[in-house]
Amino acid sequence: MGVKVNGIELTDAEIEQEISYHQDTENPLEMALNTLVVRRLLLDEANRLGVHAETDEQVIDALLAKEVSLPQPDEDTCRRHYEQHPEHFTVGECLEAEHILFQVTPDVDLQSLRQRAQDVLDEVLRDPTQLPVLAKQFSNCSSAAVGGSLGQLSRGQTVAEFERVVFAMPEGQVLPRLVETRHGLHVVRVLRRAEGKVLPYEKVCDSIRDALRSANQDIAWRQFLQRLAGQARIEGLEHFVAADSPLMQ
Repeated sequence: MGVKVNGIELTDAEIEQEISYHQDTENPLEMALNTLVVRRLLLDEANRLGVHAETDEQVIDALLAKEVSLPQPDEDTCRRHYEQHPEHFTVGECLEAEHILFQVTPDVDLQSLRQRAQDVLDEVLRDPTQLPVLAKQFSNCSSAAVGGSLGQLSRGQTVAEFERVVFAMPEGQVLPRLVETRHGLHVVRVLRRAEGKVLPYEKVCDSIRDALRSANQDIAWRQFLQRLAGQARIEGLEHFVAADSPLMQ
């Protein structure tokens, strides 16, 4: 059975064309089906409400403008965001770090890997100068060739879970626990850091307002689509995730 939305089946031609737009995604077929279902839900609702335009894209834009209320961030909200997230508005912040990566792979024994990583961390804590030597011996990162050195890092250059930890560390210290990321387990030492400077609110208030407005838009659109999906009859699609569609991004 094919995929149907409110009794109307998606055609092979539609699916084939849509797949071509998602070849750089992890699952092109799933993304294509989600996108087509989203489009069908929105166009059906527009037809029900008598919303018309020259193209399907214009119809969808008109429907969202008509039916979805977008709360605008006020000054207090923008200032609160600025005060709660100073790291987002800091320039010149950087650090030098070195690490040892114990990579997690599908067939690895996690318990043994964690014990090996902990043993190496304990050794580094006893003598931090040994980290480069141990990195060359144990690290699964390409930085092993240079003793685990990651060079100078700025925000945005590493995965978020690693960045959160290292940018909160004091200079010259080894983190006394393993850092867990999507890549594996890390032993980390921060050598030097430059704190940077927080930009004044007046210089970033417009970008904050735009970002919060965009976030509000995403939430409102997804809630609208979830309501439509809850009222619709979607058949033949095991995993329908509205947020996965580029139409709602």
